[in-house]
Amino acid sequence: MQQGRLAGKIIAVTGAASGIGRASALRCADEGARVALIDRNADGLRETAGLIGARGGESESYPVDLTDEEGVRQAVAKLVRDGGKLDGLFNVAGGSGRRFGDGPVDACTLAGWEATMSLNLTSMFVMCKYATPHLLETRGAIVNLGSVLGLVGGDEDFATHAYAAAKAGVVGLSRSMASYYAPRGLRVNVIAAGLIATPMSQRAQTNEHILARLPQLQPLTGAMGTAEDIAGTAAFLLSDDARFITGAVLTVDGGWTAR
Repeated sequence: MQQGRLAGKIIAVTGAASGIGRASALRCADEGARVALIDRNADGLRETAGLIGARGGESESYPVDLTDEEGVRQAVAKLVRDGGKLDGLFNVAGGSGRRFGDGPVDACTLAGWEATMSLNLTSMFVMCKYATPHLLETRGAIVNLGSVLGLVGGDEDFATHAYAAAKAGVVGLSRSMASYYAPRGLRVNVIAAGLIATPMSQRAQTNEHILARLPQLQPLTGAMGTAEDIAGTAAFLLSDDARFITGAVLTVDGGWTAR
């Protein structure tokens, strides 16, 4: 097992059953961390744990719906009991609210708004709420996954206003936490992701119009990013290499927000 910059650390990753969460869990394990895998998809967690084990890494799985506050409280308490501490948290879990009724504000339903907020922002708040006391003990780090849509306006191809508002809320929550907890040694940062090829972005990956726009949207590569692009950034921000960084919003977007 490679002993990297996360050696000896206990790192929790939400959304670990697939996509960015899975890639990040694998990267953290490769960097030497023991990873607490959190997701409501128990089968996906077993697959992720198997991949980590095949690479010589260590992990424990905690199936929980992150919109269930009591379930989150119990899962965090258990993972701390199991590992003896918590050094870092990468909040990845979230998703599109289109299926709930998200869309442009004049078309977005109230139910769609509330479901999208719960999935992308309230769940992150709850996870932070119960993880923070343990992270204060280790002077640890939180990384929250945001989106370019929380920083810049989306046009007609990306008109999911509840999702954009939730991801803007991730920035506000994270920077407020970073400021408040800095004197106690807890770091909190945001990764604002562009279009990344994951199961969540299947709509974009199969849309010829959006694919044709990628050289304009993400001019650095003219293509979607990979889950590993986000995972590498998260591993850095969770490590002691980033010990002087807090309150940052790091865009990993192929140049989307540079224009």
